Amino acid sequence: MLPDGYDLICVLGPTASGKTRYAVQLARELGGEILSGDSRQVYRGMDIGTGKDLSEYGDIPYHLIDIVDAGTQYNIFQYQHDFERAYRDIVERGRVPILCGGSGLYLEAATCGYHLPDVPPDPQLRAELDQLPTEELIARYEALRTPHNTTDYDTRQRLIRALEIALWEDAHPVTRTAFLPKHTKYIGIAVTRDERNARIDRRLAARLQEGLVAEVQGLLDSGLTPESLLYYGLEYKFVTLYLTGALRYDEMVTQLQTAIHQFAKRQMTWFRGMERKGINIEWITLS
Repeated sequence: MLPDGYDLICVLGPTASGKTRYAVQLARELGGEILSGDSRQVYRGMDIGTGKDLSEYGDIPYHLIDIVDAGTQYNIFQYQHDFERAYRDIVERGRVPILCGGSGLYLEAATCGYHLPDVPPDPQLRAELDQLPTEELIARYEALRTPHNTTDYDTRQRLIRALEIALWEDAHPVTRTAFLPKHTKYIGIAVTRDERNARIDRRLAARLQEGLVAEVQGLLDSGLTPESLLYYGLEYKFVTLYLTGALRYDEMVTQLQTAIHQFAKRQMTWFRGMERKGINIEWITLS
């Protein structure tokens, strides 16, 4: 049963904080089902690198994981629609919906009623933008929009897509989603920076032993281009750079560790920004 006055629980936290384990425990206690709030776990075949850890769920049903093929450029507009369908299904069956993830924009899109644009891809414009230096792309984008956060610049592909949307919105009337915000109980998993970074390093070492490199090689062998994997960032970016000879193995590990540390810091910055906007997050520390 949901706490009085709420129609959704959201468990959030930086990567490696233990939020999935906590959300599953909560779902078992409350009769709930998990809605993933992770921007990369939607992709089939991208299991180790995205940390799906499906074994943690046991008999708890989960949603919004493995819903599109790897290589697809899934977006926040699609996620908002998919979330709403899954959310309504859970509620209509009398179960407790528990959103769990660390992708701040996805969490806010699901819970805060964001009105998002439905902008079609424009291959010709993308090709033209791809000829420009990254610094010029950033300048053009920032002239049109205030960036959500630095993840817009994680890869050129993401930056080009963000600029594509901004240019389209300036020239066309845009159809936007109009879902109502949810009355959400936000629970944040707190962990110190040093412990968080230590967990990230341990988890990366474990994922490499579990076959992360083989997973990325398999995606390349299936026909995905290196450029399409670079789009997904972090594990898929750096392992692809290693497999294509751009990095040595030790360079890949060191640079990936640093990138994930920085990513976790950006996640916390986003969550603090949510609090500044008036969202109340109850922070807890797991034993």
